Amino acid sequence: MNTLHVAAALSFATGLAHSVLGEVLIFQRLRRGTVVPTHGGNALGQRHVRILWASWHVLTLLGWCMALMLVELATWPANDMTGAITRLISISMLAGGLTVLIGTRGRHPGWVAMALVSVLIEAGR
Repeated sequence: MNTLHVAAALSFATGLAHSVLGEVLIFQRLRRGTVVPTHGGNALGQRHVRILWASWHVLTLLGWCMALMLVELATWPANDMTGAITRLISISMLAGGLTVLIGTRGRHPGWVAMALVSVLIEAGR
C-alpha cells in the first residue's frame, strides 16, 4: 500500500464520517418522517433545507470519487498526466481544508483530514 492508497482511505473515511455525523447531529432534527429533511424552523424554508441536505451528501460523494481516483492513479505508471491529476486532487483537498479551517475557525476537524489527504498525495508524487 502506498501513500495514495492511504490518502484514498482517509478521504473515504472522512466522507463516511461526514455523512453519518451530519445525519445524526444535524439532519435528524430537521426530518419530519421523511427521508429528505424539510423542517428548517424559522430560519430556513423547506427548499433550503432540501438543498442543504443534498449538497451535504454530494460533498461526501465527491470525496469518495476522489478516493477512487487516487486508488486508480496509484496503479498507473507515473507520467505527466497522472502527476497533473494527483496535483489537482491535492490542491482541491487543500483548498477545501483551508475553507473549512477559515469558515469554522478551526473548530471542525474536517480541515485536518483534508489537509492530511493533500500532504499524503504530495508525499506519494
